[in-house]
Amino acid sequence: MDISLQQVEYRYQANTPFERLAIQDVSIDIPSGIYMALIGHTGSGKSTVLQHLNALLQPTGGKVTIGDYEVKPNQKNRNLKSIRQRVGIVFQFPEHQLFEETVEKDIIFGPMNFGVSEQEAKQRARFALSQVGLKEDILNKSPFDLSGGQMRRVAIAGVLAMEPDVIVLDEPTAGLDPRGRNEIMDLFYQLHKERNLSTILVTHSMEDAAKYANEIVIMQQGHVVKKGTPVEIFSSPEKLMKMGLDVPEVVRFQLRMEEKLGRKLDKTYLTIEELSLAVVEMLSRGACV
Repeated sequence: MDISLQQVEYRYQANTPFERLAIQDVSIDIPSGIYMALIGHTGSGKSTVLQHLNALLQPTGGKVTIGDYEVKPNQKNRNLKSIRQRVGIVFQFPEHQLFEETVEKDIIFGPMNFGVSEQEAKQRARFALSQVGLKEDILNKSPFDLSGGQMRRVAIAGVLAMEPDVIVLDEPTAGLDPRGRNEIMDLFYQLHKERNLSTILVTHSMEDAAKYANEIVIMQQGHVVKKGTPVEIFSSPEKLMKMGLDVPEVVRFQLRMEEKLGRKLDKTYLTIEELSLAVVEMLSRGACV
C-alpha cells in the first residue's frame, strides 16, 4: 500500500494562544514494500510525520494519501479504523501498552477490535508469537510476569496480529542493550522481507538507517531537507555533521583512514566488509604508495 504526504503542515493546538507549527511543506512518497528511515534531531518533526501515516493526526494543511484514502484538513474523515488496521505503529517502549491479564488476550484485543472473530484472532495470536520468536506456552501467562524483552515481543506480536500492510517503528530499540537492539532490528527486517511490508523506521541510529533502509529522509526544524539512498545520504558526511547529525562508525573510520593515507576512495562504504575489500584493492594497486 502506497502512502504519500503532499505539502503537509501540522499545527498543534491550532487557533489557540498555544498554537505551534510542528511540520511545514512536508512531501514524502512511501511506495509499497519500501524500507524507509526517517532521521533528524529531537523536535525535527519525525514523530509528527509518523502520526500522519495512519491518521492519528490529520493535517492542518496539505494532504495525506493512504492507499485509496485521502486525509485533508477541515473535512470529516471516515473509515479511519480501516486505515489504522492496515498501518500498524510500534511506539517507543511498546511493552508499556500491555494491559490485559494474559498474553493471548492482549494480542487478540487489536484484531477483535477491528472485527476479527475470536477464533481467527487466536490463530493470528499464535502465528504472531511464532514470528517474534516466542512459544505458545506463554499465551495464558500474565504479560507482566515476562522478561522485558519478552514483553516487547508480545507487544510487537499484537501489532502483527492485525496483519498490517505497513509497519511504522518509532525508536523500536529504545532502552535495549546492544544484543537486544540487534535482535529486534533483525526481527523487523526479516518480517519486512517475509511479509513484503512497507517499513518506516524513525531512529537516531545512523547504523540502523544505513544497514536496513532503502531510502533515508532527513528532517530538520519541521522540514524535509534531504532524501536519498543510504550511500547518497552518507556520501556527504561533513554536511551531516555540520547539521549536528551523526554518521555510521564505518563512515567515520573511512574519513580518518583517507586523511591518514592522503587519498580518497572511489565512494563511501557502509559496511566494514566492503571498506576492507576496497582498501585491499587500493593497496594491491599501490595506490597509497
